[in-house]
Amino acid sequence: MEFLVRVDASRAYELPEKERADLIERERARGRELLADGTIQRFWRVPGRRGNVGIWSTPDADTLATVLAELPVFPYADIEVTPLATHPMMR
Repeated sequence: MEFLVRVDASRAYELPEKERADLIERERARGRELLADGTIQRFWRVPGRRGNVGIWSTPDADTLATVLAELPVFPYADIEVTPLATHPMMR
């Protein structure tokens, strides 16, 4: 199943510098793992914001919820998920 996932991590920038740097490094490492295993299909940064938008793929919404909750940035992020369905013209 594919999902459009928007992540706004602005609140992470309220952390002390050292704690924020560690969080960002752990988040980058986890992001690379999710890209490598195909969970994150594609993603883009949002200019002018501390966030990104991406296409994520998991077997179901429950699995996606688990993956998102395990992100290091999760406690500091506002995340919006939109399930995607194949458009009839693409069938």
